[in-house]
Amino acid sequence: MSTIPAWTEVRVLAPIGWHELVAETLQDGPCTSVAFGRPSLGVAAAPEGFEYVRTFLPRRDDTPANRERIVAALRSLADSTGETALGDLAVEFKPLPPEDYATSWMKVWKPFRVGNLCVLSPWTRSATRPGDVTMVLEPGASFGSGRHATTRMMLRAIQDHLIPGERVVDCGTGSGILAVAAAQFGAREVVAFDIDPNAEPNARDLAERNGYGATCRFSTGGFELLPVRERPFDALLANIYSDVLQLHAADFRSCLRPGGWFALSGCPAQHAEATDHALTSAGLTITERPVRGRWHSFVGRRGS
Repeated sequence: MSTIPAWTEVRVLAPIGWHELVAETLQDGPCTSVAFGRPSLGVAAAPEGFEYVRTFLPRRDDTPANRERIVAALRSLADSTGETALGDLAVEFKPLPPEDYATSWMKVWKPFRVGNLCVLSPWTRSATRPGDVTMVLEPGASFGSGRHATTRMMLRAIQDHLIPGERVVDCGTGSGILAVAAAQFGAREVVAFDIDPNAEPNARDLAERNGYGATCRFSTGGFELLPVRERPFDALLANIYSDVLQLHAADFRSCLRPGGWFALSGCPAQHAEATDHALTSAGLTITERPVRGRWHSFVGRRGS
């Protein structure tokens, strides 16, 4: 009979809107899958504006050095994002009684819908509606659950603007959810890249799981992966940090054919004006500015 390993829960109170980023940060090294929400009814509900983010550390790896590394990684988020609310995250390490906590997050993850897209887990048995486009996503991987506000706005933009047969580039693909969604809604080719080496295998797995391994091509790197012969594209997607959106505004334009459309997200409210200016200065015309909570998105077209 196998022995159930001992675990330590790493529990963080994260500001809503930033909990997916906190989850990505926790999903590193010996930590396992991430869960959202309070651990049990015996634990006080999270304060208004916050959410519990939890991961599980094998007890053998619950060392002072690993605890210090986890806390340091979380503290660094304030510097990397410019969001001061992330500078003082409350972190708890709680030894747990024996149970398979590495997979217990499956109990609380719920499928979600954006327009006609229904995102399900591999173990979901929910009934879908006629006309649904269904994506099977294994949540809790390194790139979050797909439920973040910025992801939802991008999934909506794909459904609103993508014309079947278009060629799409997905910059900073992460889990690959946007690339696969674009393929599901009719893109004939999706070229996607990310500088994180963990993105490529995760994204490729998502595409193959949903039957779009031949339509979506994933690579590790940046814009240098897009030679002139591959450009221009009909559509461009990017759900990345606002400073990166600003830095690569000219690259976005160069990837698009004249009249091609773009959808960009990942911009918190305090950086919206600067990001808007960078994009328009690069020759991109913004026609829509969706907002969800503190998050801003930009949808538009390249001029001539």
